[in-house]
Amino acid sequence: MAPLRIAMIGHGFMGAAHSQGWRVAPHFFDLPAEPEMTVVVGRNAESTGVDAARWGWHESASDWRTVVTRDDIDVVDIVTPGDSHAEIAIAALAAGKHVLCEKPLANTVAEAEAMTEAAANAPGGALAMTGFTYRRVPAAALARDMVAAGRIGRVTQVRASYLQDWLNDPAMPLTWRLQKEIAGSGALGDIGAHAIDLSQFVTGMNLTSVSGTLQTIITERPIQETSAGLGGTGGSEMGTVTVDDVAHIVGRYDSGVLGTFEATRFATGRKNALRLEVSGTEGAISFDLEDLNSLLFYDGTARDSERGFTKILVTEPVHPYIPAWWPAGHMLGYEHGFSHQVKDFVEAISAGIQPTPSFADGLQVQRVLEAVETSSAAGSAWTAV
Repeated sequence: MAPLRIAMIGHGFMGAAHSQGWRVAPHFFDLPAEPEMTVVVGRNAESTGVDAARWGWHESASDWRTVVTRDDIDVVDIVTPGDSHAEIAIAALAAGKHVLCEKPLANTVAEAEAMTEAAANAPGGALAMTGFTYRRVPAAALARDMVAAGRIGRVTQVRASYLQDWLNDPAMPLTWRLQKEIAGSGALGDIGAHAIDLSQFVTGMNLTSVSGTLQTIITERPIQETSAGLGGTGGSEMGTVTVDDVAHIVGRYDSGVLGTFEATRFATGRKNALRLEVSGTEGAISFDLEDLNSLLFYDGTARDSERGFTKILVTEPVHPYIPAWWPAGHMLGYEHGFSHQVKDFVEAISAGIQPTPSFADGLQVQRVLEAVETSSAAGSAWTAV
């Protein structure tokens, strides 16, 4: 079996998650190529070396430009903040490397368009995928399959939200996720992009217009001095928050159906609640990432005396991705989605077919994000995507 040699650009929280996927997937799935964790790249040589050793990478480096052109690299996995996605991805694709890029695809539509064009014209059959990992949660994939099979009838309404609370504390420092020049946007792009993509993935419909409202709740935070997880500690000097804290959106899909969305990192008590409920003429499905091993299904065709949401435990061998893992009823976690992402990406590369979500899919979500920002700046006026 030929190796598929990986270079991961960036580390931190997402680097740990992606490393887990590359390390574990080949031990549970029969992959057509063997991922080889060749090199991880970061700006700080010392911390990058520590993470490389901890996560199982063969080596570390500090110059991504050199790494993406190396002959011993086949895949470039981008987990850096959004301000560097375009430059790295375009360079890697021009060098004939397959690219996996974390969401959102870029910080602007112009950057995402350039990345999508680079992917379309990449030499040597290089392929590119956007990392909307929650598509790979088995319950979310099952929801998509059930909607596509007509189990809820014609979709009539969509409700999606992504609720976190890690920014509730005013002492939380001014991390890169709170700086527009680095992150592109706040809750809208960081987590709202997931809600938007998941709604489109499950329903098979794309948003075509939106009315959005953005708000920044805490406008100044302590300048970050140390980092840990999503935050760290701040000092006495304050800095300006330049992104949104909360996003509320009403959207219309290409089918004419309306959807409502909320993305916030101020939902007290909610840690990682990505929720999607799709209503139809004959039923409904409801998914919650904080209960990711289950899917709620309402069968509107059942007898009146038997109607009500039924909890499906998505751990059976007939469910998406599950046969590679544990006996029925044995739970999966957040990290498994990254192994599923690796499985699908490696299989697509080996087959020479476009993996999904593609850069074009990532661009479509980027256009939705930009339309929301434009709408909010215009008093929540309806704005075309």
